Amino acid sequence: MYYYVSGVILLLLDKLRKMKWEQMWRLTAERELMGMLSTSLADQDIFNAVIKQNPFLVYQLPCFWNVQLSDHTRSEQCYRDVSDLKVIHWNSPKKLRVKNKHVEFFRNLYLTFLEYDGNLLRRELFGCPSEADVNSENLQKQLSELDEDDLCYEFRRERFTVHRTHLYFLHYEYEPASDNTDVTLVAQLSMDRLQMLEAICKHWEGPISLALYLSDAEAQQFLRYAQGSEVLMGRHNVAYHIVYKEGQFYPVNLLRNVAMKHVGTPYMFLSDIDFLPMYGLYEYLRKSVIQLDLANTKKVMIVPAFETLRYRLSFPKSKAELLSMLDMGTLFTFRYHVWTKGHAPTNFAKWRTATTPYRVEWEADFEPYVVVRRDCPEYDRRFVGFGWNKVAHIMELDAQEYEFIVLPNAYMIHMPHAPSFDITKFRSNKQYRICLKTLKEEFQQDMSRRYGFAALKYLTAENNS
Repeated sequence: MYYYVSGVILLLLDKLRKMKWEQMWRLTAERELMGMLSTSLADQDIFNAVIKQNPFLVYQLPCFWNVQLSDHTRSEQCYRDVSDLKVIHWNSPKKLRVKNKHVEFFRNLYLTFLEYDGNLLRRELFGCPSEADVNSENLQKQLSELDEDDLCYEFRRERFTVHRTHLYFLHYEYEPASDNTDVTLVAQLSMDRLQMLEAICKHWEGPISLALYLSDAEAQQFLRYAQGSEVLMGRHNVAYHIVYKEGQFYPVNLLRNVAMKHVGTPYMFLSDIDFLPMYGLYEYLRKSVIQLDLANTKKVMIVPAFETLRYRLSFPKSKAELLSMLDMGTLFTFRYHVWTKGHAPTNFAKWRTATTPYRVEWEADFEPYVVVRRDCPEYDRRFVGFGWNKVAHIMELDAQEYEFIVLPNAYMIHMPHAPSFDITKFRSNKQYRICLKTLKEEFQQDMSRRYGFAALKYLTAENNS
């Protein structure tokens, strides 16, 4: 008796619909399940039951369209005489560990395929006719309007790049709290920051939305890393969204937008992967959401940021302990030695003794880490790599008249790491810095067009800073 493996199947839906396929398979399934009670191979059992009663439905493909590699396969009879195999089917619970005598060849073939750059499949390698795509045509039109002789052409081009994206790369399951105070931690990362994931999960018990910028091969490495981690496998409320590498810049704000777009809670904590939130921050933020009435007001809650230069840190379990470590020089306010302006408006001197939330005003180059409603503006995609990617977002929040409120008992700590490739380019490449300055000026002009007279303060502040 033949059993059709419907793991590889091509359905001619128009013909099936004319034959009332939905009614056909449902009646068969109900009849079979009355005697079987359950299926061992799920939908494949139903397909075979339908085919048994209606053999005319099947057009049998040659065996090389489904070369099976289970332990006791007879597929060798097929591929021994065929050079052009179409589909290799690891139809065994052991997958790559089957005992087929030719498995080494097929395993190497599979592993080689994993190393390929999936972007190759996006190119029209052969002259295949295809229907015109309106979005693609608009994109090409926008690209054609860019000046290729512009020294900042590659920067400008990046915002129009359409990256392949694999949402929810691993299993995700989470139901937001019913009291409408739930907060998701949002961050982005590349392969060199994977080591932060377990620590963040230990510090933050709430939902997390992550965008990972990886090549096809790195995505497989990440999969093995995650599957080997008890901490990561024990968490189903962490959403991993893979954005596949393309182009020469790290699309930091695109990644943030991908992670933000797939947040399922009313509020987001916009963080960076190099930070560890204080223990208990998740619950503290949810209480603060109620206290500050974020649901009905345009407020941004600021989580003060600190840093350590030590790779091994005894993480402070309270504000008092953190203040003691500040006084001893074990911790510092974030970027105090290289970029004071970024967090100076937080007013750390006031925070030391504050017991209630307090308001601060926007200042030039302010880039705090914040908790906002899910409907807040996206990050501006023109900023890639290093520089101004968060500053522009905070400026837009201010332009939309959000209030900035510092939380008195919240903190996060930046952990040390090697400089990123993008900050190295910023420091060493004069043209990189010139282009960033140009993009800043264009962003400020756009702000003036969108927000009118109120946005003039950003130009003034920038000129005075």
